[in-house]
Amino acid sequence: MERRLRELDRLDERYLHEHQIHRPVSAPVPLGRERRRRRGRGRDGTGGRPRKERGPVVPGLLIVLVIMVGVFLVNPSDNGRRLRELVGFDGRLGELVGVPEGDGEYAFATTQPNSDEPVSWNPCRPIRYVVNPAGAPDDWEELLAEAMSDVADATGFRFEDTGTSDEREFGDRIDGLNRPKPVLIGWADEEEVPRLAGDVAGLGGSTYLERQRHRTYVTGSIALDADLFAELADERDGDEVMRAIITHELGHVIGLDHVDDENELMYEDNIGQTELGPGDREGLARLGSVDCA
Repeated sequence: MERRLRELDRLDERYLHEHQIHRPVSAPVPLGRERRRRRGRGRDGTGGRPRKERGPVVPGLLIVLVIMVGVFLVNPSDNGRRLRELVGFDGRLGELVGVPEGDGEYAFATTQPNSDEPVSWNPCRPIRYVVNPAGAPDDWEELLAEAMSDVADATGFRFEDTGTSDEREFGDRIDGLNRPKPVLIGWADEEEVPRLAGDVAGLGGSTYLERQRHRTYVTGSIALDADLFAELADERDGDEVMRAIITHELGHVIGLDHVDDENELMYEDNIGQTELGPGDREGLARLGSVDCA
């Protein structure tokens, strides 16, 4: 089939939205009601030096400690990361994947401001996703599970299934309160998603939020060509090709861009590669090795 893997996708720039998070100003936390000093009485009952009343020192110190630890734990700076490591709250969900050495090619979709470091996901939180199975092949759950397993093994990231949904919003996945929705995975046609026209088998991309000049992906979407998947479902090697397409789009969601090496799954005009190549694996491992955000 000429369409099979002629072009896995074109990353749609509309799916990359830059948002700013403004740190809220915290109100003062009261440590307890103010206590008035009362003049004590001497043994003769005529008065004397006022007694110093001792407040609840231990509870007060605990509250202060909780506040300080909370500030550091949510602080994405180096100080926050060091404290999280010292107190055992680093929170990485999976094991750190070693970066393989090889001659493959990889590219990142987005980098940090004024840096070559990639924009990636927070490895201390699962990547939540939701699936709209309308128009999907019958074995879509198995295909998706296999593709996600490959990407999880290559990155160390963990995916969290939040179920199925009738959502069709493949564009903006940030709600009105600046909260990210789960990554949406679904099947569509070119009438609904015009960028699926022609030989495009799928579209994938992610949205990042920026805080203190550090960008972190928080949501995204994958739109797969429902007509192409229906054709592939009737072919002998169709499952292998469909899984490759899903894995390719997941690569975009994680943070990889297209490359010019035809031996990589992220090759733009893929015509036969169905497994992650050496460059794909190196790029995914680097995306998974970032610090907790």
